[in-house]
Formats: sequence, C-alpha cells, structure tokens
Amino acid sequence: MSNYPKPDAATLLEIYKKAALIRLNDERVIREMTAGKLIMPFYSSQGQEIIPSSVAANLTDEDYICTIYRGTHDMLAKGFPLEALWGELAGRVNGSCKGKGGPMHLTYPKKGMMVTTGVVGSSMPIAVGLGWAAKLDGKGQVSVANFGDGAANIGAFHESMNMAALWDLPVIFICQNNRYAEHTSFANSTKVERISIRAAGYGMEGVTVNGNDPDEMYGAVKVAVERARAGEGPTLIEAMTFRFNGHLVGDAAKYIPREELAAAKQNDPVPALRARLLAENVASEADLAAIEAEIKAAIDAAVEAGFAAELPDVSELKRDVFAYDLA
Repeated sequence: MSNYPKPDAATLLEIYKKAALIRLNDERVIREMTAGKLIMPFYSSQGQEIIPSSVAANLTDEDYICTIYRGTHDMLAKGFPLEALWGELAGRVNGSCKGKGGPMHLTYPKKGMMVTTGVVGSSMPIAVGLGWAAKLDGKGQVSVANFGDGAANIGAFHESMNMAALWDLPVIFICQNNRYAEHTSFANSTKVERISIRAAGYGMEGVTVNGNDPDEMYGAVKVAVERARAGEGPTLIEAMTFRFNGHLVGDAAKYIPREELAAAKQNDPVPALRARLLAENVASEADLAAIEAEIKAAIDAAVEAGFAAELPDVSELKRDVFAYDLA
C-alpha cells in the first residue's frame, strides 16, 4: 500500500464513469469498423482505462494534455465531446478537426486537449513547450504528456525530461507501460526494469505505480500536480498496465503469450472497479446500470450524428494547414 492520498467516494465514482465511457466507446468503434462503416487505423486502449480517468480527475479544463495515436482514452477522460469525436472518426464536418484529422489527430483546445500526434513520443516535447508557456503565463496550469513504454527509448524522451527538469516546468510525464511497444515486448527492448528510475538522471521525481489501481494512480498524479502547480518542477509517472488488443485493429497479437493475456483480462480493471463500488456501497447496481445506459445512449446519439453529417468539401483540403488560407 502506498501513502498517496486516495480518492473519496465521489471521485472514485467519477473515475468509473470515465473508464466505463472509454471502454464502451472503444467497443463501439471496433464494432463499427468490423461492420465496414469506419475505415481507419485504430489503436484500442482496452485495459488502460483507469490511467487517464485517474489523471483527468486531478486536472481542470485549463490544464493541457498531449497524447499519441493510442490516446482516444486520454481525450475522452478529459472531456472530449462525443459528437465531435464521432464526427472526426467518420471524417465529417462536425468533427473537432472538421473531419480532416481522423483518430490519430484528435484535438480540442477549448478544454486543454492540445494534440494527438501520430509520431511516437512526440507528445513530450510539445507538452514541454506548453509547460514553458504555462510557467511564463503564471496561471498555475500543468501540462501532461502521455506516451507508451516504447517511446521512453527515443531521443525526445530524454531531451524533454532534461529541459523540463532544468527549467522546473509544470510538466507531468505519464508513461503508460502496457508491456508491448507495437510488436516488441518490454523485456526485448529495454534494459532497465523500471522506466521511472531514469528520472533520477535528470534530477526529477520518478515513480512507478499500478496504473490499473485507481488509488495509486489518482494519488500519484495528485502529488505530481500539486508539485507542478507549486513551481517545484516535473514528475515522471510510470503507470503499469496491459493492453488487451493488438497494436491496432486487425493485428492478432500473436506475439503476446496467451497465458499472459488471459491473466491480464482476468484482472480487467474496469469490472474490478465496478465490483469495488458495489462492495463499498459507493453505488448500487441500479445506479451503475443507469450510468452505463446513459453512456450507451450518448454514444448512440454521437454515432448517428457523426454519420449523418456532411463530408468536408474538397475546397477544405488546404485550409487549416497554415494560419492563413492558401490560394
């Protein structure tokens, strides 16, 4: 057991609502793809829902997040509107990027969701830039960089950590260590047992937590956010988790041992949190069923609105690429 502050009952229920939304939406996306209604690359986050849900419980709309192509869960947790999401997935004009970004470039600056990037690890230098801007503005905002364990081995990871630590920037680096970088296991790509120990090399705080445990995850982020807002610099949080699907939809993930995957699914964090809410009388079965029904109805409405909207006109092709329109 850690000494981190734990979420109260209301916060725990909010974390579950976000996690349930992420899981149900992810399942719906895959269903629409399987039916041939969506044609796009999609990187499922099933198994990793507790991490962004616990992070978002510590953030405000003014705080920034940056994420990567496996980041729909990060965006939904922070409040990405469902209709704007499905408009984007369907490539329609009501998407957050007018249907021109797709699932790998989800962006909603109104609530601090600054970028989803398709380049491994590039969330980190962008988050550092936002952290620098936040420090200059002096408004107490924090900037969160989400990335996977594979990205912790690229140069941008080290450069970003060094600069954030050197300048005491309000940046939180969240490595969602799901044990597999694309098709390569963590053990086959990384010498150290824990990515968090690399933080010491840059003179910053670094911790490893069970990312599937809302107590640990919420508490570690809360401490990091308070440190960042107080001007005490960045934190690296390594959140241990597991992804239940292949690298992207269509990947059968034969490189993941069946017994390893089965054990992870046996400890599926979303139903585990649901069972805990019931056991601790945080909510009743009827309460949770009503919440889940409401989420499903909202997803249904968003899917319908997404597919019903118009496709962007060809004249939109060069617009929004630069600050000014091209002729």
